[in-house]
Amino acid sequence: MGKLILVRHGKSLWNVANIFTGWTDVDLAPEGIEEANIAGIIIKDHNISIDICFSSYLKRAIRTGLIILENANMMHVDFIKSWKLNERNYGAWQGRNKDEVKREVGEELFLEVRRGFSTSPPSMSLTDKRHPRFDPLYEKISSNCLPASESLEETEVRVVEYFFEVIVPELVKGKTVLVAAHGNSIRALMGHIENISSADIPKVTVQTGLLNIYNFDNNMSLKEQYKLEKNSEMKI
Repeated sequence: MGKLILVRHGKSLWNVANIFTGWTDVDLAPEGIEEANIAGIIIKDHNISIDICFSSYLKRAIRTGLIILENANMMHVDFIKSWKLNERNYGAWQGRNKDEVKREVGEELFLEVRRGFSTSPPSMSLTDKRHPRFDPLYEKISSNCLPASESLEETEVRVVEYFFEVIVPELVKGKTVLVAAHGNSIRALMGHIENISSADIPKVTVQTGLLNIYNFDNNMSLKEQYKLEKNSEMKI
């Protein structure tokens, strides 16, 4: 039976500052490091043995995964990174304070982008230095694949595609897989696995540092799901 553990990275420096982060490579805040430490201890205390770990290309997710593995005494496991697990690209809003953006564009558009499914934020121009085509992290990836902004729907497409191409084969082998990623990439996976509608998935809140556990049978049918957090296990 395959086991999937989804965890949103701990709070980042820009989470704390209320700034749209997206693909900006911002590190964990002290609170986020502590959240990752706790997640690793929980995994150790529950005797969960991780076989392989996946993360995005962004350091806040990578560091979260590494901290979890360190605290769980499993630093030896394979660690695979993919840009397809990156956070949603927030386009021209990246690096801007969320409250300032809301005042500028109005609450209706702000919520339509932030909590809607198919509405994207304004795109970056191709000459904008924030565009991922200027980032050395993505120099080996075709610029045609790199987004200038994304809706949740567009984020879901690349994340779920990667899930089936790379992660599902590991689950089929009966492995326990840890995925350390981001609010929207985790939300996209949860939406697919739990069959949440496009109308409802934007309403799903993904907490930082909380472990979302999914157990599958040999046919990849979902058998059990639950959450683990500090000092408690919450069955759904």
